[in-house]
Amino acid sequence: MTDEEILQQINKETNEEHELLHAAEHGGIDESQHARLAELKVNLDQLWDLLRQRRALRHAGLNPNEAKERPASTVEHYKQ
Repeated sequence: MTDEEILQQINKETNEEHELLHAAEHGGIDESQHARLAELKVNLDQLWDLLRQRRALRHAGLNPNEAKERPASTVEHYKQ
């Protein structure tokens, strides 16, 4: 996956997340929509992590294609 493809996926999922959050504020969402919102949060964290890995590898003069998507259990426990 290229940086551009990752950014396109981030934009797509962010738009979906915003739509669900808007729906939640204006009438509520059902259980499946809550689950999707949680899934989007994790997916976005993984995508941003992958993009940061690719950029770091490129900055270090290494191949950005060596970056790998990390499991949710890893990216969800990062300290901000």
